Amino acid sequence: MLPRPITRSRIATASRAAAPIVPFTIAAAMLLCFPPAQSRFYPRCPIYALLHLQCPGCGATRTLAALLHGHLTEALRLNALFTLALPILAAWLALAYLRFLQRRPFRLPQPPQPAVYATLAIAALFTILRNL
Repeated sequence: MLPRPITRSRIATASRAAAPIVPFTIAAAMLLCFPPAQSRFYPRCPIYALLHLQCPGCGATRTLAALLHGHLTEALRLNALFTLALPILAAWLALAYLRFLQRRPFRLPQPPQPAVYATLAIAALFTILRNL
């Protein structure tokens, strides 16, 4: 049986499937090659720069770099909230990617209102505890 010829639609489909993955791959390569602790081109947290208080997102870039290097305990030390929320974010991104591949419209998730309040309370408590 002969292989199917490469057509324009197959190339377009493959390009569409690869397009969202490319920026994540580039970002992961950047974090692996240029650690945030040793590179100055990563953005600084404006809240920390102005108030010298760590926000819930402070350390997220260093946490991702630690996880890419396989250092889970260091990632938890840098930002436990982000580390623990990362599987939820990854699942949401995977679902969004599947919707993209199926050419279904993109829509933001609509979590229940109690979940939103609980998330805000957890982030506020995390921020207070990490700044004590």
